[in-house]
Amino acid sequence: MKCPFCGFAESKVIDSRPNDETIRRRRECLSCQKRFTTYEFVEHMPIVVIKRDGSRQSFDRVKLINSMVRACDKRQVSLADIEAIADEIELEVQNSLEREVPSTRIGELVMRRLKSVDEVAYVRFASVYRQFKDISTFMEELNKLLMEK
Repeated sequence: MKCPFCGFAESKVIDSRPNDETIRRRRECLSCQKRFTTYEFVEHMPIVVIKRDGSRQSFDRVKLINSMVRACDKRQVSLADIEAIADEIELEVQNSLEREVPSTRIGELVMRRLKSVDEVAYVRFASVYRQFKDISTFMEELNKLLMEK
Protein backbone atom coordinates (compact mmCIF):
# COMPACT_ATOMS: atom_id res chain seq x y z
CA MET A 1 0.00 0.00 0.00
CA LYS A 2 1.43 3.34 -1.07
CA CYS A 3 1.74 5.98 1.65
CA PRO A 4 -0.56 8.96 0.95
CA PHE A 5 1.95 11.33 2.61
CA CYS A 6 5.35 10.42 1.18
CA GLY A 7 4.47 7.89 -1.54
CA PHE A 8 6.64 5.10 -0.09
CA ALA A 9 5.41 1.70 -1.31
CA GLU A 10 5.60 -0.25 1.95
CA SER A 11 3.63 -0.01 5.17
CA LYS A 12 2.83 -2.24 8.10
CA VAL A 13 -0.62 -3.04 9.45
CA ILE A 14 -1.07 -1.80 13.02
CA ASP A 15 -4.71 -2.77 13.53
CA SER A 16 -7.30 -4.66 11.49
CA ARG A 17 -11.05 -4.64 12.18
CA PRO A 18 -13.70 -6.37 10.13
CA ASN A 19 -16.99 -4.53 9.62
CA ASP A 20 -20.07 -5.77 7.77
CA GLU A 21 -18.58 -6.28 4.32
CA THR A 22 -15.38 -4.28 4.75
CA ILE A 23 -12.11 -4.58 6.61
CA ARG A 24 -10.67 -1.44 8.18
CA ARG A 25 -6.89 -1.46 8.44
CA ARG A 26 -4.79 1.06 10.33
CA ARG A 27 -1.35 1.28 8.68
CA GLU A 28 1.99 2.92 9.38
CA CYS A 29 4.40 3.99 6.65
CA LEU A 30 7.82 2.35 7.01
CA SER A 31 9.52 5.48 5.67
CA CYS A 32 7.86 8.53 7.30
CA GLN A 33 6.10 6.66 10.18
CA LYS A 34 2.83 8.49 9.55
CA ARG A 35 -0.37 6.52 10.05
CA PHE A 36 -3.31 6.18 7.69
CA THR A 37 -6.43 4.04 7.32
CA THR A 38 -7.42 1.81 4.41
CA TYR A 39 -10.65 -0.04 3.74
CA GLU A 40 -10.93 -3.32 1.88
CA PHE A 41 -14.16 -4.73 0.51
CA VAL A 42 -15.22 -7.61 -1.66
CA GLU A 43 -16.10 -6.50 -5.15
CA HIS A 44 -19.15 -8.31 -6.47
CA MET A 45 -19.26 -8.63 -10.21
CA PRO A 46 -22.69 -7.91 -11.61
CA ILE A 47 -24.54 -10.87 -13.09
CA VAL A 48 -26.39 -10.28 -16.34
CA VAL A 49 -29.34 -12.54 -17.18
CA ILE A 50 -29.92 -13.33 -20.85
CA LYS A 51 -33.68 -13.56 -21.35
CA ARG A 52 -35.37 -15.88 -23.87
CA ASP A 53 -35.88 -13.02 -26.32
CA GLY A 54 -32.15 -12.22 -26.22
CA SER A 55 -32.49 -9.10 -24.09
CA ARG A 56 -30.23 -8.67 -21.08
CA GLN A 57 -30.96 -7.40 -17.59
CA SER A 58 -29.27 -7.43 -14.20
CA PHE A 59 -29.84 -10.40 -11.92
CA ASP A 60 -32.66 -9.48 -9.55
CA ARG A 61 -32.88 -11.51 -6.36
CA VAL A 62 -36.25 -9.95 -5.46
CA LYS A 63 -37.70 -11.07 -8.79
CA LEU A 64 -36.40 -14.59 -8.15
CA ILE A 65 -37.97 -14.69 -4.67
CA ASN A 66 -41.29 -13.28 -5.94
CA SER A 67 -41.54 -15.98 -8.61
CA MET A 68 -41.00 -18.68 -5.99
CA VAL A 69 -43.47 -17.05 -3.58
CA ARG A 70 -46.13 -17.17 -6.32
CA ALA A 71 -45.40 -20.85 -6.97
CA CYS A 72 -45.53 -21.64 -3.23
CA ASP A 73 -48.75 -19.69 -2.59
CA LYS A 74 -50.97 -21.54 -0.06
CA ARG A 75 -48.35 -24.27 0.38
CA GLN A 76 -46.39 -25.26 3.49
CA VAL A 77 -43.19 -23.56 2.30
CA SER A 78 -41.81 -20.89 4.60
CA LEU A 79 -40.35 -17.63 3.41
CA ALA A 80 -37.09 -18.68 5.09
CA ASP A 81 -36.98 -21.76 2.83
CA ILE A 82 -37.60 -19.61 -0.24
CA GLU A 83 -34.87 -17.16 0.78
CA ALA A 84 -32.48 -20.05 1.41
CA ILE A 85 -33.15 -21.37 -2.09
CA ALA A 86 -32.55 -17.88 -3.51
CA ASP A 87 -29.27 -17.69 -1.54
CA GLU A 88 -28.14 -21.05 -2.93
CA ILE A 89 -28.99 -20.10 -6.50
CA GLU A 90 -27.34 -16.69 -6.26
CA LEU A 91 -24.21 -18.25 -4.76
CA GLU A 92 -24.08 -20.95 -7.43
CA VAL A 93 -24.43 -18.38 -10.21
CA GLN A 94 -21.79 -16.09 -8.61
CA ASN A 95 -19.36 -19.00 -8.18
CA SER A 96 -19.79 -20.15 -11.77
CA LEU A 97 -17.59 -17.19 -12.83
CA GLU A 98 -19.90 -16.57 -15.77
CA ARG A 99 -20.97 -12.94 -15.92
CA GLU A 100 -23.82 -13.65 -18.32
CA VAL A 101 -26.23 -16.43 -17.38
CA PRO A 102 -29.20 -17.61 -19.48
CA SER A 103 -32.55 -17.29 -17.71
CA THR A 104 -33.16 -20.94 -18.61
CA ARG A 105 -30.28 -21.97 -16.34
CA ILE A 106 -31.70 -20.00 -13.43
CA GLY A 107 -35.14 -21.51 -14.08
CA GLU A 108 -33.68 -25.03 -14.01
CA LEU A 109 -31.90 -24.28 -10.73
CA VAL A 110 -35.16 -23.06 -9.19
CA MET A 111 -37.10 -26.10 -10.40
CA ARG A 112 -34.48 -28.55 -9.10
CA ARG A 113 -34.68 -27.02 -5.64
CA LEU A 114 -38.45 -26.57 -5.56
CA LYS A 115 -38.92 -30.22 -6.53
CA SER A 116 -37.20 -31.32 -3.33
CA VAL A 117 -39.11 -28.81 -1.16
CA ASP A 118 -42.68 -29.02 -2.51
CA GLU A 119 -43.82 -30.90 -5.60
CA VAL A 120 -46.95 -28.79 -6.13
CA ALA A 121 -44.87 -25.60 -6.07
CA TYR A 122 -42.48 -27.29 -8.50
CA VAL A 123 -45.31 -28.07 -10.95
CA ARG A 124 -46.71 -24.54 -10.60
CA PHE A 125 -43.31 -23.00 -11.32
CA ALA A 126 -42.66 -25.42 -14.19
CA SER A 127 -46.02 -24.64 -15.79
CA VAL A 128 -45.11 -20.96 -16.05
CA TYR A 129 -41.41 -21.46 -16.74
CA ARG A 130 -41.85 -24.12 -19.42
CA GLN A 131 -44.91 -22.32 -20.81
CA PHE A 132 -47.20 -25.35 -20.94
CA LYS A 133 -49.41 -24.83 -23.99
CA ASP A 134 -52.11 -27.36 -23.14
CA ILE A 135 -53.16 -30.02 -20.66
CA SER A 136 -51.14 -32.78 -22.38
CA THR A 137 -47.79 -31.06 -21.76
CA PHE A 138 -48.89 -30.46 -18.18
CA MET A 139 -49.73 -34.16 -17.81
CA GLU A 140 -46.35 -35.15 -19.31
CA GLU A 141 -44.58 -33.17 -16.58
CA LEU A 142 -46.77 -34.75 -13.90
CA ASN A 143 -46.06 -38.23 -15.28
CA LYS A 144 -42.30 -37.52 -15.22
CA LEU A 145 -42.65 -36.49 -11.59
CA LEU A 146 -44.56 -39.66 -10.74
CA MET A 147 -42.03 -41.87 -12.54
CA GLU A 148 -39.17 -40.41 -10.46
CA LYS A 149 -40.83 -41.45 -7.20
